[in-house]
Amino acid sequence: MPDPISFPSTTPVAGLPLLIAGQAQKEFFVNQALCLLDALHARAVTASQPSPPPGASDSDCYRITAPATGAWAGREDSIAVLIAGGWHFIAPVSGMALFDRSSDCLLVFRSGWKRAQAPALPTGGTVVDVEARAAIVTLVQALRAIGVLAVAGP
Repeated sequence: MPDPISFPSTTPVAGLPLLIAGQAQKEFFVNQALCLLDALHARAVTASQPSPPPGASDSDCYRITAPATGAWAGREDSIAVLIAGGWHFIAPVSGMALFDRSSDCLLVFRSGWKRAQAPALPTGGTVVDVEARAAIVTLVQALRAIGVLAVAGP
């Protein structure tokens, strides 16, 4: 007879709690996992900041920046989700993408959260191609408008 399969206690990507045979209060773990999924389904955060905001509401989701303070101390780069009055933390994994609503841009985690910066717009040169420059400007503006390129900042 083959050995029984053993599962970890959490999922590998989002760290969602898994049920274990004979576990008491299964509804707590299922509800916690569902709340975390609900908060992250759109992969968007309200803002990026170093400390919990006053007056946060359940399901509010934030990216924790350095230097983290208060209830978020030591949780830099994590995502904080308020569930039933308590903060729950999700560690980012390489390739995770999310949209920061306050800065209106897309962030990707690769050894830290990164945002694409707009390239310098063309100026000068020996041959000026007005149509090419207009196309580049339009492309950069479109990428900024959908949050792929940041307007400014780290």
